[in-house]
Amino acid sequence: MRTGLLLLPLLGIVLLSGCAAPPAKTEALDRQVIKLNQQVLQLSRQASALELQNKLNSQSAQGAWLLPAASSRVELASLAGPLMLSLTRIEPEASGTRALLTLRSAGDAPLQNLRMQVEWGELDAATGQPLSGSALSQTIEVRNTLLPAAWQPVPLRLSGLTPDRLGYVRVHGVEPLH
Repeated sequence: MRTGLLLLPLLGIVLLSGCAAPPAKTEALDRQVIKLNQQVLQLSRQASALELQNKLNSQSAQGAWLLPAASSRVELASLAGPLMLSLTRIEPEASGTRALLTLRSAGDAPLQNLRMQVEWGELDAATGQPLSGSALSQTIEVRNTLLPAAWQPVPLRLSGLTPDRLGYVRVHGVEPLH
């Protein structure tokens, strides 16, 4: 009888320790929930950025706004013809950010050599609006024929801002290069 009484606390400890350690299935489920929460947060950020990008483009008579967080294409009506633009491969570089501006003719006709202004900067943390006072810009020349179905990558060097601070890229002043 005494042996039974001595085993009872040990049995209770063993049972409780078994309950305290989560089974492998619970750990796997926890990892999946964390992963799904991260994906939902990323999609929420992307949706907010896409909404702001659409708003900026709808209010702009000239040029196209590309927000890196939106990860989407934008159409631009230009003097050279209609263009489709996107921003990809946004990576840190010693003096700021490196990215690819990909473009193609959005119409039926190919577009010849182009010149464009590329401006970049931060977004205001409170309002989400572009901070144009600290914006930087450069002139880009594309000396290839842009075909309607083919994307042309144009490497960009966006100095002064790291990828986490790069809020927008604005392409404007697109004209044929003679």
